[in-house]
Amino acid sequence: MKFLDEAKVYIFSGAGGNGCVSFRREKFIEFGGPNGGDGGRGGDVVAEAVEGLNTLIDYRYQQHFKAKRGGNGMGKDRHGANGEDIVLKVPAGTEIYEEDGETLLADLANVGDRVVLARGGNGGFGNAHFKTATNRAPRHANPGQPGEERTIRLRLKLIADAGLVGLPNAGKSTFLAAVTAARPKIADYPFTTLHPQLGVVSINGREFVLADIPGLIEGAHEGVGLGDRFLGHIERCSVLLHLVDGTGEDAGAAYRTVRNELKAYSETLARKPEIVALSKIDALDPDRVEVQVASLKKACRRTPLVLSAHSRQGVPEALRALLAIIDKNRKAGEPAAAQTAAWHP
Repeated sequence: MKFLDEAKVYIFSGAGGNGCVSFRREKFIEFGGPNGGDGGRGGDVVAEAVEGLNTLIDYRYQQHFKAKRGGNGMGKDRHGANGEDIVLKVPAGTEIYEEDGETLLADLANVGDRVVLARGGNGGFGNAHFKTATNRAPRHANPGQPGEERTIRLRLKLIADAGLVGLPNAGKSTFLAAVTAARPKIADYPFTTLHPQLGVVSINGREFVLADIPGLIEGAHEGVGLGDRFLGHIERCSVLLHLVDGTGEDAGAAYRTVRNELKAYSETLARKPEIVALSKIDALDPDRVEVQVASLKKACRRTPLVLSAHSRQGVPEALRALLAIIDKNRKAGEPAAAQTAAWHP
């Protein structure tokens, strides 16, 4: 299945039904009276986060969604049928924006989250609604209100606990394949990964979700390479694992390149907890490892981890470091949630 994380959709809620002008005509009743019913309400356009979806591919082939119109009122005080709502089913983690792509309408972060994007029009009143002591035979009714129409943008941000960042060919896909059951494409040329990948890591009897995104190069925030459009998928992560290719010329310079792109994209993303690791050390001699570690330490101002996804050297230590930060963030969010759940008016 093709991965699609952005979609542009046109929605139109249903118009309300028209009110009815009608009068009673019954035998043995000297004076009839108005009995026109009200029109039905138009259907809403609703977005809902559901299980079982991990892409917006459904909106690649259908971009127009229109809810049902409300039924017209009828005689004998019969109310028109309400229009049926239309539900846009999206993966958890989907953000909904106005057409400009900047005004956030809703963030459906969890399964079951719902939001009404366009409300259906109210039905018009029938002439029975306007009957009064001085106006016993009204001959007018209201038309139904029109529905709302708008263009929205759907943007999916994958929900993962940790994210992998680095230059192309830094070993991110190899690391993901080594620690999870995911099978990303691995090759010896840049930009092997074209779409984000997810995998579930098991360590010390615990599990967390790890996300791999395409590599960044200098100028990615200006659209160079694959650009920075995939960085949104790691904005929800608790921690980043920054892999630096040990076989490159200068590990410190490679680290600074990626950090500059993260800062250019978002200060919030740049401030996220980060674990720095020198990868592919199985292809280096000890002296070269020492030189690259020193360069990387000077750039990131901390002692980096050293690992090899191929030989699994240093991999458990990196996973435990990730899990420690993830647990810390989870515990920080638990007290507020527990307090909210325990309080009742």
